[in-house]
Amino acid sequence: MNNLLFNERVFDEFPTLETQRLKLRKIQPEDKYGIFDIYSSSEAMRYFGKVPYTSISEAEDMIEKVVKAFQNKEGIRWGITLRASDKLIGSGGFWRLLKDHLRAEIGYDLNPAYWKKGIMSEALEAMIEFGFKKMNLHTVEANIDPANIASEKLLEKMGFRKEGHITESFLLNGEFTDTGIYSLINKNQKT
Repeated sequence: MNNLLFNERVFDEFPTLETQRLKLRKIQPEDKYGIFDIYSSSEAMRYFGKVPYTSISEAEDMIEKVVKAFQNKEGIRWGITLRASDKLIGSGGFWRLLKDHLRAEIGYDLNPAYWKKGIMSEALEAMIEFGFKKMNLHTVEANIDPANIASEKLLEKMGFRKEGHITESFLLNGEFTDTGIYSLINKNQKT
């Protein structure tokens, strides 16, 4: 494979990733309850840039968008589960793919009941490895609310570097919020 081309074959079949404690798999329609648990939580959505969900249909719509993005080769989002259970406790993946530039944005969420257990760093490590080794990405970008110190520390732990700060870039509930931009370069990619 040419190291300077995006690997479109990652969209041939949805990939399942496994770590020591986790299974990252395709999000299914029955995951709507797990998605709703996360996205209806004001605690989980505090820095997410979205108003918390108020109906299960919003979770169903989100799942539909995730499925279509994969079918259209525009993104990939995994459901995060514990290996011992198939219950969705979070999600994460790549979107805003700039295939010509081997760049994508990564996003993630986790049910607050599972915070501070190292789950998201374990999941992110698997996703980033997939992005670099299978998708052939050169750069992974993450955009976060600068007030989200936990996410900032997580990204820094994963090796991301702060690249910039955009002032008042998102409007939510009549209030503008800033964005911190982080990136991770694939140092092992050869040209």
